[in-house]
Amino acid sequence: MKGFKRLGLLSPLATTFYNLLLAYIVYFLARVVYLLVNISYFQPTMSFSLLVDIFRGGLLFDTSAILVTNIPYILLMLLPWHGKETRIWQNLCQWVFVIINGLALAVNLCDSVYFRYTLRRTTITVFSEFSNEGNLASIFFTETLRHFYLVIIFVIVVCGLFRLYRCSGLEHRKLCWWRYDLACLLSLLALTPFVIAGIRGGFTTAVRPITISNANQYVNRPTEAALVLNTPFSIYRTIGKAVFVVPEYYQDANEMASIYNPVHVPSDTMPMIKKNVVILIVESFGREYIGALNKTLENGRYKGYTPCVDSLINKSITFTHSFCNGRKSIDGMPSILSSIPMFVEPFFLTPASMNHVSGIASLLATEGYQTAFFHGAQRGSMGFMAFARSTGFQEYYGREDYNDDSRFGGDNDFDGMWAIWDEPFLQYYCTKMSEMKEPFMTAVFTASSHHPFAIPEKYKQRFPEEHLQIHKCIRYTDMALGKFFASASRQPWFKNTIFVLTSDHTNMSNHDYYQTDLGGFCSPIIIYEPGREAEVQDKIAQQIDILPTVMGMLHYQKPYVAFGVDLFETPADDTWAVNYLNGIYQYVKHGHVLQFDGQKTKAVYALTDSLMHYDVQGQIPEQPQMERELKAIIQQYMERMTQDRLQP
Repeated sequence: MKGFKRLGLLSPLATTFYNLLLAYIVYFLARVVYLLVNISYFQPTMSFSLLVDIFRGGLLFDTSAILVTNIPYILLMLLPWHGKETRIWQNLCQWVFVIINGLALAVNLCDSVYFRYTLRRTTITVFSEFSNEGNLASIFFTETLRHFYLVIIFVIVVCGLFRLYRCSGLEHRKLCWWRYDLACLLSLLALTPFVIAGIRGGFTTAVRPITISNANQYVNRPTEAALVLNTPFSIYRTIGKAVFVVPEYYQDANEMASIYNPVHVPSDTMPMIKKNVVILIVESFGREYIGALNKTLENGRYKGYTPCVDSLINKSITFTHSFCNGRKSIDGMPSILSSIPMFVEPFFLTPASMNHVSGIASLLATEGYQTAFFHGAQRGSMGFMAFARSTGFQEYYGREDYNDDSRFGGDNDFDGMWAIWDEPFLQYYCTKMSEMKEPFMTAVFTASSHHPFAIPEKYKQRFPEEHLQIHKCIRYTDMALGKFFASASRQPWFKNTIFVLTSDHTNMSNHDYYQTDLGGFCSPIIIYEPGREAEVQDKIAQQIDILPTVMGMLHYQKPYVAFGVDLFETPADDTWAVNYLNGIYQYVKHGHVLQFDGQKTKAVYALTDSLMHYDVQGQIPEQPQMERELKAIIQQYMERMTQDRLQP
């Protein structure tokens, strides 16, 4: 403090620098905690040199976030007005500083918990994603208790921030007022270009304001980009930004369409077969949990947690590789029901959600199908009802409708947090379908295998805690699915129905393969058609393939837009998958995954390299063609989103 006093007129500037240094320390500690909380996701590829690069890159993003969020504090400290040198003003500055950086610490710590569900930093769309939820307070309270150590860290760091904070010396009241005001003004003017450069990410004219995708230049894997970033930066950098920007890879639309075209024009001359279609979207039901899809895991000893689904797979068609197209529930619905993958941000949190969108429901409704969507949460939860309506579902059944049906248990079956327990709600789902006129198309979105990972009291002995919190929920939901298929098999509509079972996204993992950039997108795609022979097809499948595959099975005759392919009519070599993670597109084809940042290929890995250790970029002959195809997919997607061309 005495050192600052000796600086005289420069004391406010020196004090500001000192306190901002404390903010850097706070961000550094938050990054360390983020790493340690999620160490299993980063440890397999972590090295000292990579860690150095991560913290070096992190300094760039921290600078931007610190300077943006602390602008009010900087202005308060360097305001060219001698009258501010009072104890009240200095206390105000201190509280503003501590509150701003305390909040930054809080969102970073919270995001360290949320990372395992999304594999990325949270952006501004999180506020839209949960805007209709009324249980956020209870969720936050539950997670606070579960991660009490983060609360302790928060309290210790904020108290330290408060104690270490330094105020500007009040002796400046004795100095010449105009010299003091001039010194503050000059300090503010001198600091301004550095603040602007820090926010932008550099001084050079070639530097545009850094974005989330710039974090990838410091890491080897898209997942690791989350360590380079910080949550305040990710949130403010995505406020009011155009989500979809059309690239100019192809100037000739015909050339692009010849490489990739999402408009499907059926050439099938067979009359349409009007079978019922039932799609089960199972919350967090990642491929990792299913024993029948992991026969080589743990040297063949892995049994998984899904005996009922394993039994279903023995009668179904599955694929050697299958992926989801996003990491959130709101990514799953457009991918599965409308064949729209998640690029950049969840589709129906963007302005493009107001486009004219088709889907399985709307396409089949024009053919006389009765359509309905089921989700055991309250109406409006997660925006599912709005999306269901926009894509042609004629009816929507939620928690309120379940409660109104006297044949079921009403709110006695509510899990207390999200929705009706899966077991009774799936029975309700089966019952309601039996009341529908055939042909019908329905979809259900389950909820029990979700945070806070609880199961009904009566099953706690049957499904005890295992390796991960979610495992007992997976076992419970698997049992509920088994009972659903048992009930459905007794219904007159059963044998005339195509069932598709998939997950909305993946979740917690305890195997290295499922923690890689690609492994985090491994979801099951199971197609069960009673009477059809079981088969494992050596193909690459993804959620956006479900719509065209089902339409192909029905011999649907009209053109439609779908970004995926008909898996049964597409040769194995032409099947592919795509997803987006932290500014990187991942394109899976020809036995490899290509990672592309929108401008150039970052890495290529063989699918047999399950841990993605060996980059073979430039070593495979298919790479140029994969790049051309991925560019065509991206440009078709962006053009159709921005031009409202999601229908033929």
